Amino acid sequence: MGSISKTSKPHVVCVPFPAQGHINPMLKLAKLLYHRGFHVTFVNTEYNHRRLLNSRGPNSVDGLLDFQFRTIPDGLPFSNANSTQDVPSLCQSTSKNCLAPFCDLISELNSIIDVPPVSCIVGDAIMSFCMLAANKFKIPHALFWTASACGYFGYLRYCEPIKHGLVPLEDLENTIEWTRERKSIRLRDLPSFLLTTDRDDIMLNFINQEMSRCREASAIILNTYDSLEHDAIDSLSSILPPLYIIGPLHLLVNQIDDEKLRTIDSNLWVEDMDCIEWLNSNEPNSVVYVNFGSTTVMTEEQLIEFAWGLADSEKPFLWITRPDIIVGDSAILPVEFVTRTKDRSLIANWCCQEQVLSHPSVGGFLTHSGWNSSLESICAGVPMISWPFFAEQQLNCRYCCTEWGVGMEIDSNVRRNDVKELVRELMDGEKGMKMKKNVMDLKSKAEEAYKHGGYASKQLDKLINDVLLQNS
Repeated sequence: MGSISKTSKPHVVCVPFPAQGHINPMLKLAKLLYHRGFHVTFVNTEYNHRRLLNSRGPNSVDGLLDFQFRTIPDGLPFSNANSTQDVPSLCQSTSKNCLAPFCDLISELNSIIDVPPVSCIVGDAIMSFCMLAANKFKIPHALFWTASACGYFGYLRYCEPIKHGLVPLEDLENTIEWTRERKSIRLRDLPSFLLTTDRDDIMLNFINQEMSRCREASAIILNTYDSLEHDAIDSLSSILPPLYIIGPLHLLVNQIDDEKLRTIDSNLWVEDMDCIEWLNSNEPNSVVYVNFGSTTVMTEEQLIEFAWGLADSEKPFLWITRPDIIVGDSAILPVEFVTRTKDRSLIANWCCQEQVLSHPSVGGFLTHSGWNSSLESICAGVPMISWPFFAEQQLNCRYCCTEWGVGMEIDSNVRRNDVKELVRELMDGEKGMKMKKNVMDLKSKAEEAYKHGGYASKQLDKLINDVLLQNS
C-alpha cells in the first residue's frame, strides 16, 4: 500500500466471539490486515483478556504501536475461572449487552490524537452488534464466519424446520433438501442447537437472530477454500451478501516474514513446550494426536473409555486434556492407564496445534471436528477420527467422512473397543491408507489456494479494496 502516515492509515477494529476457536482465526485475519497496512485494534472481552495475560504473561498483549488490544465487558458476572464460558449464556449476554460498550470504545479510539480514526470494523458473524455499531458510525464493515461454509449453510437452513413445525425434531433420520451436489442431508447432521425440545431455547433463537442479521451485512468472510467446500460456498452465494473466501488463514499468515507479528498470539491456556520435543523422538506417521478442542466436555466414563481404547491400540499418542474437559470435575486418568502407556505417550494440558499437526511423526488425529481443527488437519495431510460434540461439528464430521473421505466417525456413546479398532484402522488399515491419499490431495489443493498470488490473496485484496477501504 506504499508509505502511509500514522494518522492516515486505515484503522480496522476486529471483534471475535469470546471463545478460543473464534479468537484464533480472527487474530490471523487481523495480522493479514496489519501486514497490508492497517492499524489494528483487536477487541477481547475482559474475561478472556485476563485469561490471556495469565497464560502468556503480563506483557504479552503489548503488541506493536499500531496493533493494539482493547477490551469490552461481556455482561456476565465477574469470574476468574480459566475455562470457556457457558455458550448459551455468553451468546445471550453479548447479544444484549455489548453494543453500548463497543460504541463507547469506538468513540474513545476516535478521540486519541496519535491513533487514526476507526475506518472499518470486522466482527464475528455471531457478534452482529458490530454491524449495528458500524452503521451507527457510518463506516464499512464485514462479518467473519469463523466456522465451515457447510456449517454456515446448516445454520441458515434452521428456519425451514421451524417454519414447518418440525421443532422439536422427532425423526432425526428424516432428510431436507441440501445443495446441488449433495441433494439431501439428515436432520441429525444439522448443527446441534436445532436438536431441542424447546421452541424458546436460547441458542435456537440466538442463531435465528444472527442468521437473519447476517443477510444485511456488507460482506461475509469465510476461512475455507473453494475446492474443499465448493457446493456449500455456491449455495451460500445465492442467499448471502458478497462472500470473500480467504483461507486457509493459518497458511496465509505463515507466509508473513515479521518476527514481531509472530510474537502476538491468542492461546488462553499455557502451551506445553514439551510436545514438539516428544514428537521428535517418534517415528514418522506413528503418533495419534488427540485433542477435543477448547469447548468439548465429557463424562469421566467417556474419558476412561477413550483412555483404554488408546492404550489397547498399542499406538503412540499425544493427548491434550484440558483441565476443564470433565463435566464439573478435573480430568484425572487411571493410574493403571498412565503406567501402561507411559513409554509411548505424552499427556499435556494444551499445545500449539498447528505445529503438532504439521510434525512428521503425527499420522492421525482423534478430534471433535471443530472447523479450525478440521482445516488444520486437512492442510497438514493428517486423516481423522471424529467425535463431534456440538454446534456444526456433526456437519463437519459428515463432510469429512462422506464427502471428502478423510475421516471416520466414532459413536457418541464411545466404547474402548471402538476406539482401539478405529485407531488401528486409521494408522495401519486399508481405509486409513485411502484416507491418507485423499487428505494429501486436499492438502495440495489448499496450497494452490494460499500460495502467493493465489485465490485467497486475491480475495483478501478484493475485500480490502471493495469493502474495508470504501470510505477512504
